[in-house]
Amino acid sequence: MSEVKERLFDQFPPVTPDEWRAKAEVDLKGADFDKKMVWRTNEGFNVQPLYRMSDIENFKTTSSLPGEFPFVRGTEVSNDWRVRQNIEVADEKEANAKILDVLGKGVNSIGLKLSKGADTDLAALLAGVDLKKVEVNLDACPRCALTLAQGLVKLIKEARAEEEFHGSIDFDPFRRQLKHGVPFPGDIVALAGELLKAVSEVKNLRVLSVDAVMLNNAGAYIYQELGYALAWGNEWMAMLTEAGLSADEVAKRIKFNMGISTIYFMELAKFRAARMLWAQIVKQYNPQCDCSCKMVVNAETTRFNLTLFDSYVNLLRTQTEAMSAALAGVDSIVVTPFDAPYKKSDDFSERIARNQQILLKEESHLDKVVDPAGGSYYVETLTMSLAQEGWKLFLETEDKGGFKAALESGDVVNAVNASATARFDKVAKRKEQLLGTNQFPNFTEKAADKADAAPKCACGCADEEGELKLNSKRLASQFEQIRLDVEHAEKTPKAFMLTIGNLAMRLARAQFACNFFACSGYELIDNNGFKTVEDGVNAAFEKGADIIVLCSSDDEYAELIPQAVSLIGDKAELVLAGPETDEFKALGVKHFINVRSNVLGTLKAFNAELLNK
Repeated sequence: MSEVKERLFDQFPPVTPDEWRAKAEVDLKGADFDKKMVWRTNEGFNVQPLYRMSDIENFKTTSSLPGEFPFVRGTEVSNDWRVRQNIEVADEKEANAKILDVLGKGVNSIGLKLSKGADTDLAALLAGVDLKKVEVNLDACPRCALTLAQGLVKLIKEARAEEEFHGSIDFDPFRRQLKHGVPFPGDIVALAGELLKAVSEVKNLRVLSVDAVMLNNAGAYIYQELGYALAWGNEWMAMLTEAGLSADEVAKRIKFNMGISTIYFMELAKFRAARMLWAQIVKQYNPQCDCSCKMVVNAETTRFNLTLFDSYVNLLRTQTEAMSAALAGVDSIVVTPFDAPYKKSDDFSERIARNQQILLKEESHLDKVVDPAGGSYYVETLTMSLAQEGWKLFLETEDKGGFKAALESGDVVNAVNASATARFDKVAKRKEQLLGTNQFPNFTEKAADKADAAPKCACGCADEEGELKLNSKRLASQFEQIRLDVEHAEKTPKAFMLTIGNLAMRLARAQFACNFFACSGYELIDNNGFKTVEDGVNAAFEKGADIIVLCSSDDEYAELIPQAVSLIGDKAELVLAGPETDEFKALGVKHFINVRSNVLGTLKAFNAELLNK
């Protein structure tokens, strides 16, 4: 018996990229390859439909291992991230009971938002918490950070957990400028120096925050969050090393809090690129050990894409987001509860959020493999492409004097808000889709009892507001306002589908029109079809329709439109489901809906007219 094993792919000749593209162009039947097959990202680069080994053969990072500089494949040789739950603390005893409860349900990292700030009784709050095993992260006003640090260090020393403890204090003097448009009034360098001295005996207590998650929640593009996060971290390095501290002292106290949006592979690549670039930045400060170049990241699923309506879809969003971060090898993950946009999350939604991560560990075993995307032609290319765009922004920010200077000049806020505005425009035109909001909404859902619940500052330190601050609106908010206005109106407008003529076209356009007007919460009346326009119009009047949507084929519209215009008059609004042409306008049609329509603008206009009648 032959010992030679036949290899399947040896039977086929190799195919070059040019040969593959030539075959694809044949299959496209004359359509432009770049327009049909190449995706232009918001990050400023193109994504090809196919990647091969030749695309990554010159990448130096592909030969590195997890735990090795520059840490693109992870800072450790394990992927056992911490499951973190954030808890708002108003009463220490109540919060302590909740902490102890969730620690028995799969959580091993807690984030505590302290409304009392420096007056918080940390001993009561952390009573019964094993500081050697549980990561503790405190979030309060920067002015409270030193007092909290001293109190936390005291508890850690009493527990003799100086070596084993992991955690952070969110000292972030830049948050005030970003969120409220007002600069931090204190001496940042002096405060940071005192903080580092206060925590010097606890090696894994990080107190210098980079809260890039704020940019993510404001609608920043991925490359912007990456580039500004790097500049933000470098600001800490530059300020404090110039003040006389060593690179190792500073770098080992920085913690990155970053967001996760829904662009699955791009987010996975972002964290890989961030680790690689941060390692290179810290290396330039000549640390004594490469271990100082490791980036510690807490990743939090974004609030920007969450919705009030069809809120269980939020579970799908946060699940894929958490999966991106887990596969990317972050240190801890916070899954935002699905009901966070409209209420204080309850036991049910918090339990689901915890279990989303536990599922990724216990059922999908994502914690068992380090950097599973390593070597993927696609992900490796995305990593390098994102790294290049993020690095460009980092260098631009440094040329302007660094992150602090760019923040004070308004460059950071203006850039992020411009991206958010562009994304709102794309959602309005359905170029960016939000399932359940601007596409395929739940036709009958009501949400008038849901109020937008924007997250508030942990300790109420915003005693004044400036004009230039980050966008605080969610991507779905404008569509949601339209539906809420309809729900609060005395009468719900009715949209009637006048389906006639070509069967395939009338059904397709009626389905499109129903989906279109359902985004506003109007009552929809669909129909199988009418023999004449008069029959359809009479049926619409019997139903009390405010909008009559004519659904047929382009070829038949020339004959059908004059009849519809004459019969409807000013008794209802005639809308044509089809192209907006001069010919159809000349026949008397004023309103058109099609794939090029600005859905949000159209629905706003109808609301303004119909809800005020």
